[in-house]
Amino acid sequence: MSVDTTRRIVLLRHAKADWGQETDHERPLAERGRKDAPVAGRRLARTGIPFDLALCSTAARTRETWKLAVHELAERPRTVYEERIYEASPGELIALLNEVPEDVRDLLVIGHNPGMQGLAEVLAGDSEGDALARMNRTGYPTSAFAVLTFTGTWKSVEPGSARLVDFWTPHD
Repeated sequence: MSVDTTRRIVLLRHAKADWGQETDHERPLAERGRKDAPVAGRRLARTGIPFDLALCSTAARTRETWKLAVHELAERPRTVYEERIYEASPGELIALLNEVPEDVRDLLVIGHNPGMQGLAEVLAGDSEGDALARMNRTGYPTSAFAVLTFTGTWKSVEPGSARLVDFWTPHD
């Protein structure tokens, strides 16, 4: 693909997690999370984005979110479980995006806050409609996702290089 290729990044925050005796990394989904994850999957399917790759944090709640959401998609993308997503800063996430293979056009990242919201805010040089205003108003609740587009290579992803074209929350 060329430097003129328009690509999409979808940043999905994991569904609502439970607070038990587990370590933070091993926290499972709460009942609401198990209900919201398939709803997010159906909404992802309605975007019509044919994901080439999904990068999912290794935390239990992100893996469970993905397991429940992916069944709603027409086709399952190649999935890589990436430990660097857990507790990553926006800068660390951008470095990870810069490593995405160039044959990937549409990428889904399943991760955590504050990383997902921070990354969406940092990447969005501008926004379509009221997407940015809605994200700023609601925060980035569990099961929410942002859709960003950019033109270029994955190595060219940097702050302000993308456009926020959609922001969805399960309780809109």
